[in-house]
Amino acid sequence: MENFTPVYGAGPLLGIAAGAIALLLFLIIRLRLHAFIALVLVSVLTAIAAGIPLSGIMPTLLGGFGGTLANVALLVGLGVMLGRMLEVTGGAAVLAGSLIKAFGEKRAPLALGVTSLLFGFPLFFDVGLVVMLPIVFSVARRVGGSVLTYTLPTAGAFAVMHAFVPPHPGPVTAAVEIGADMGLVLLIGLLVAIPTWYLASYLFGLWVGGRIEIPVPDDVLSDGTVVHENPPRLGTVIGLLLLPMLLIFSNTGVSTLVATGAAPEEALWVQAAVLVGQTPIALLVTVLVAMVVLSRGRFTRQGLEKLVGEALGPVCGIILITGAGGMFGMVLRTSGIGDALAASLESTGMPVILAAFVIALALRVAQGSATVAITTAAGLIAPAVHATSGLSSIDLALIVIAIASGATALSHVNDSGFWLVGRFLGMDVKTTLKTWTVMETLIGFIGFGLAFGLSLVL
Repeated sequence: MENFTPVYGAGPLLGIAAGAIALLLFLIIRLRLHAFIALVLVSVLTAIAAGIPLSGIMPTLLGGFGGTLANVALLVGLGVMLGRMLEVTGGAAVLAGSLIKAFGEKRAPLALGVTSLLFGFPLFFDVGLVVMLPIVFSVARRVGGSVLTYTLPTAGAFAVMHAFVPPHPGPVTAAVEIGADMGLVLLIGLLVAIPTWYLASYLFGLWVGGRIEIPVPDDVLSDGTVVHENPPRLGTVIGLLLLPMLLIFSNTGVSTLVATGAAPEEALWVQAAVLVGQTPIALLVTVLVAMVVLSRGRFTRQGLEKLVGEALGPVCGIILITGAGGMFGMVLRTSGIGDALAASLESTGMPVILAAFVIALALRVAQGSATVAITTAAGLIAPAVHATSGLSSIDLALIVIAIASGATALSHVNDSGFWLVGRFLGMDVKTTLKTWTVMETLIGFIGFGLAFGLSLVL
């Protein structure tokens, strides 16, 4: 809502913000209210408490909700369609098998992790893990050793890609709230994700796998084989995974040439490259190409339509939660709460990137959902980011990574991922804490350390 003047000073506004977050946590944790409903309810109550006129509450709510979904829904929807087609056709098994053959069975954990990094671009964490686990268990049976040696590098790869790299909803939502360039977030997210995975997931997986012996579960893929009829060729799989990244990077590269004067902005080829390299268009092109090359000899037109349609169902809840998070963020900005928080952070001297990490980490520990932690933290910190002078586009992308890092660390019993991994591997709570929780915490803190270090030198 434009031209609204806050009716309270910084102290009362910060008190309202603290009360809103406390209520949000109470509704989600104690009353088990769905995060989407809780965020919408708290947004309405916060707007009323902050003095936004009743006639302006709905425009504020809808503006925040629609503005966020305009970006998130497109990217998430197209991303899951691509991931679903690669999943069903057996692309993961083809790539994993080829990499294991290239690396050798002794380096099977590395091959499985690299496979998961590549498939972590279009596949969500839980979907990717379910797709890869039969392959992981098959390799673990054949090579031997603790299943943790193979599973943690795989699960960690999906975790870092889900946290740091668009088109996943967390980094997309944070980028929208912060105002960061999506292509730059993708590039820097990849630069941070790969070394973070190697240190926090691959090396840690090898270390903990040598100390904690977890056998391969007997009830999962007991025959030890993974079979897909008519799987795609390796080159096709790699091409489909790299195509959207190359298109997006072309946008960033051409934009840089224009900014430096090396290419004319009005040239048709420049405008076409920028358009095709926009993340939604790049994903749309990739999905269309995938529909053509993956459906040949595998799906009828009706079967393909059903396949991509079914891919959207499981992510509707995530899309709505991110939209509601954007709604909450708009209320915080419109009411003046965001500016009050920005002034408070400035008075403490805490760098914005550190504050973003701390806020996201606190929300993650309190309520478990990384998506809720990212969307809420981004809404809280966005006014401080906009009020801070001298932040470059790289700084904005690094702040997105800092938020994602905080929302990843310290996964414990209130996180669905904690139970997903623990139950699939047949681990008790204590063992899951010693393995999965430690790995997620390493991912969060190493990722933030890399982002903070880059912010000091770039």
